Amino acid sequence: MALTAATVNTLSLELLSGTPPLGASGYVNPSFAGFGIEPSNLFSFTGGEEPNQLTFNLINNLANYTGQPPHIRIGGNTADYMVFNPSQNEWTWTLNDHQKGQGGLKPNHMVIGPRFFEAVNRFPPGTPVTWGLNMAYNEPDWVNEITTMAQEVITRVQKLNLVSFELGNEPDLWLQNGFRTGQYSGRKYVEEWLQRAQVVWENVLKPNNIPSNFFEPGCTASTIATDFQIKDLLSFDANRKVTGSDSTYIAGWNQHDYYYFIGVTGFPLTLEYLMTLSTTETQFTAWVEQIEQSKTTHLPYSIREMGIVGPVGMDGTSDVFGGAIWTMNFLLYASSLDISSVQFHMTDNSKASAWQPIEMYDIQPLVRPIYYGMAAFDQIVGSGCSAQVSRPKVKSYPAEYEDFIRTYTVYHGGQLDSLVVINGKVANISEPNKASVDVSLKVPSSLSGQVLHLSYLTSDGADATTGTTWDGMSYEESGDGTPTYVSNEDITAQVGSDGTVTFSVRDSEAVVATIGRRVADQAQCGTNGGRTTSSPEDSDNHGGRPQPQQSPLSSLEEEEDVGSAAPVGCEVLGGSLLLCMVAAIIIVASGFTILG
Repeated sequence: MALTAATVNTLSLELLSGTPPLGASGYVNPSFAGFGIEPSNLFSFTGGEEPNQLTFNLINNLANYTGQPPHIRIGGNTADYMVFNPSQNEWTWTLNDHQKGQGGLKPNHMVIGPRFFEAVNRFPPGTPVTWGLNMAYNEPDWVNEITTMAQEVITRVQKLNLVSFELGNEPDLWLQNGFRTGQYSGRKYVEEWLQRAQVVWENVLKPNNIPSNFFEPGCTASTIATDFQIKDLLSFDANRKVTGSDSTYIAGWNQHDYYYFIGVTGFPLTLEYLMTLSTTETQFTAWVEQIEQSKTTHLPYSIREMGIVGPVGMDGTSDVFGGAIWTMNFLLYASSLDISSVQFHMTDNSKASAWQPIEMYDIQPLVRPIYYGMAAFDQIVGSGCSAQVSRPKVKSYPAEYEDFIRTYTVYHGGQLDSLVVINGKVANISEPNKASVDVSLKVPSSLSGQVLHLSYLTSDGADATTGTTWDGMSYEESGDGTPTYVSNEDITAQVGSDGTVTFSVRDSEAVVATIGRRVADQAQCGTNGGRTTSSPEDSDNHGGRPQPQQSPLSSLEEEEDVGSAAPVGCEVLGGSLLLCMVAAIIIVASGFTILG
């Protein structure tokens, strides 16, 4: 970090205890930070006849960091357009010759076949998956269509850990897109949702010995000023008991959010506004209320469709390093709220996707800075299966930084493991002497003499589209998504005898101060199929840290099911749904635009 700072400011905070404070999160699920893949774009990400090596290298990097693959959602607008035909044998979806139903784009106009499931099964064994079923289709034969699709999913998705079904996507928008007419409301949605859940349970789940509580209601774009809030769905009897059972159909609650949506959010977005991290909390206010409503049911709450900018990103915000800063902060913020899981939505043409999987518009496949924010989060959470996140109280901020800086403490096994400081103050490439903040930290006296290892999420500036590194690691240099160390410097700071230590973080940068080790060096939990990415011998000449894994695609395929058991501190709910329990879209496909 040989940068010359033009201005130095001081951030002061004190940690009174080395154990999680009251209000710390429950254990963070190792698969917490995941992805949603728009079904119409599935083959772009997985590949057709040949696997997409970039996608699976990037997925497997994250699986190696946490011991579990990231949670994948196969869902979105186009899940409500799809039907299954066993004779459709293409590595793509095809247009239905017999389209019918309501809406400008008919809710059965996309046909998929067995190849769709072959492609999905390329994800690492044990990958937790939430699958969207078509509820928009409402013709007289809807029972047959949804039963057929659900049975195909259950039968064909064998390698992965199918944990839940969605029924329909963003029903709060169905009057707008024409899927429903009249006075469609949350009450009517619950009525239809219960009908579908009962049909799928009786015809598919029950015969396969899968519990009834396998569905995630909601799937809403927004609950603001609607009767789709969780409390409303409960009042409409969404949690009614299955006949002859003490169980319901609900595995957990499922809602969507975008920090900013073009054409919907009522002001222009700038990079500085995005990196003003307090605005994330403001934007998320209504969702925090939904989290509180979900807690009354003792069921998990997930954001299954999340993004920086919808529908397909924005130049200069979602595709630059500032997006990585925002992503890292959002994941820590969301985990501190006890959200169960977050899926960042991806389409092949979106500049808000963590990577571009195929050549588009004469641009070759690439890794975006957003991905680095996810990699940093996953290494912080690690594979010890006992990570908890809290937001420490800051004693004092430097002038004009309070809205830009966010801090988090992370605990492993009930003990303080790391402090994260995220500095969102904008410093662009063009600024030669970027300002820094000195972090003045006081820790419990028991940590006196300990060495803090400092890992930085950094780039040449907030507006940089390339050149991001996390802890000296690049996912771009290799060209195929495998990690390459561009710097192996082990930056450290030692806690004094009085329990104080100081280190710095530049504007538009984040630092993770980990006690006694590099952030990537921690024990595997062992009981959840976690794997070490290298042996101790592999790290002899790498600062005591594991070397990057060079061929993760084959390594995960050869392992046993990594999702076969819940991590320590987690229990199994809703079939195989893992819940840690301590505390519209534009899709370009086949030459036309789908608007929902």
